[in-house]
Amino acid sequence: MSITARARELQPDLVALRRSLHRDPELGLDLPRTQEKVLTALEGLPLEITTGKGLSSVTAVLRGGKPGGAVLLRGDMDALPVTENSGVPYASQVPGAMHACGHDLHTAGLVGAATLLAERRAHLHGDVVFMFQPGEEGHNGAGLMIEEGVLDAAGKPLDAAFALHVAANRLPAGLVATRPGTVTSASDVLRVTVRGAGGHGSTPHSAKDPVPVACEIVTALQTWVTRRFDLFDPVVVTVGTFHAGTQQNVIPETATFEATVRSYSEAAHERLIEGLPRLVRGIAEAHGIDAEVTYDVQYPVTVNDPGETSFALDTARELLGPTQVWQAPDPANGSEDFAFVLQRVPGVMLLVGAAPDGVDASTAPMNHSPKAVFDDQVLQRQAALLTVLAEERLRRGAGA
Repeated sequence: MSITARARELQPDLVALRRSLHRDPELGLDLPRTQEKVLTALEGLPLEITTGKGLSSVTAVLRGGKPGGAVLLRGDMDALPVTENSGVPYASQVPGAMHACGHDLHTAGLVGAATLLAERRAHLHGDVVFMFQPGEEGHNGAGLMIEEGVLDAAGKPLDAAFALHVAANRLPAGLVATRPGTVTSASDVLRVTVRGAGGHGSTPHSAKDPVPVACEIVTALQTWVTRRFDLFDPVVVTVGTFHAGTQQNVIPETATFEATVRSYSEAAHERLIEGLPRLVRGIAEAHGIDAEVTYDVQYPVTVNDPGETSFALDTARELLGPTQVWQAPDPANGSEDFAFVLQRVPGVMLLVGAAPDGVDASTAPMNHSPKAVFDDQVLQRQAALLTVLAEERLRRGAGA
């Protein structure tokens, strides 16, 4: 039986698992119910399974029947602190939590790939590591799993690593896209407290008002990035929070704001780490007040290996057909902690369109929206694609 036909047979079980995960989302690094669902779904498969010590991860190793190398397949498992408003019958039953980024599909799709590859293991030229990861949404789950040894789980160096990410909009359902080089941005957080001296609103000259200084800094951030960075290597700074004061006639002691900072090359990333705090402090100093600056480096740029990308695109086209696979011209604007894996192992992250059938992908609610809806039909495609990527990469690595 072909991989696609067998994946089609698994589809009802994958949908049931995905919807069970969707109804019962968990946040961050501690996902005990999700971990238990994954372990139950993997029962009976010939896998070497270990669970995380500091997080609810699952690492499963499948030993192929023929000698060869090893590849890694990643699926993240955590949800977002979002109150669901999608209207689907299997909506979240956990207040304030939702699988708004499609990680429930990633998890179910990876279980499908583990099932398919286990059934075909006699013909596998090497081993497959399945990385079921918590804490992708800003909790460094990939970094912690790397510290706990996921990249060494096979007992041999990894030849390649692959991950899929579904998209609720932009891409029609089932369409697969990726690109060589930068595929998602780096993501950092800039936190600023401008500290002045409070006073009466009628006599600002006798106080040190932090509010106009903080406003000037916010404006200067936008000007600075447009004048210091090549527009073909862009930087995005968005201030998402701004807080100051308690009453209209009181000059506050402090004004605070936080911004997300996105960049698309390591060179730009390094310049931001030094340049943004210097700019903030310089403006505050010019006004005779202080600025406390914290620059938190979160995720690096996610960089696809060119050779592995070419292989992945060719393999996807052979499996799905040339009209179903697209080489994206530009990186995606989100960030991914799979970047930490790709810093150590050549590999690829691919996007899979999951906009519901009959919905205009260009206007559908996007990932992270409380109204985001993902089409279950892509589960069998995810499982089949991950299976073929692992199987073919091992075969090529073994020279078979």
